[in-house]
Amino acid sequence: MLSPVKPRKGSLLVSEPFMLDPNFKRSVVLLTEFEEQGAIGFVLNQRSDMLVSDLIPDSACSFPVFIGGPVANDTLHFIHSAYEKLNSGIEIMDGVYWGGNFEALQILINNNQIDSSEIKFFIGYSGWAEEQLEGELEQNSWLVASKFNSEVIFVEDEENLWREVVIGLGPKYAHIANFPENPQWN
Repeated sequence: MLSPVKPRKGSLLVSEPFMLDPNFKRSVVLLTEFEEQGAIGFVLNQRSDMLVSDLIPDSACSFPVFIGGPVANDTLHFIHSAYEKLNSGIEIMDGVYWGGNFEALQILINNNQIDSSEIKFFIGYSGWAEEQLEGELEQNSWLVASKFNSEVIFVEDEENLWREVVIGLGPKYAHIANFPENPQWN
């Protein structure tokens, strides 16, 4: 069941339903880089128990923090759709940016000028070495979604995100959204 499209910066990776790696079980990953040297992305639907205020001293930010992946879990990253407010960030896709001026972001948050529907925070990230992701795609570990509404990146209902993205891949893949998490439950 090879994915119908090749990944690129701004694509979503959707884990196959029975992936054994707990870091990516039923996960949706936004690719922020995809080059010959490797790929980087963030898991969109693994919310941690932490808030931004737990990680940043003197912050009153109550936005949730997501586990971006198993790499560098001592780093904080953010994806946003508020370029007009921050005037910074690396464009991932139309209207969605990675990182930016963190001091300006803190001011916007403290002044209630940015909403959780415009930003998502991550500890750590997902990373693949040269040709590693391509190998995982050949093993059918991932499906690739390149056409989707960018609002899905900031969705609050992360428990259903995997299912919604799988269904959005079309009728050929929609049936796997109903597979049980454990194939023995069939």
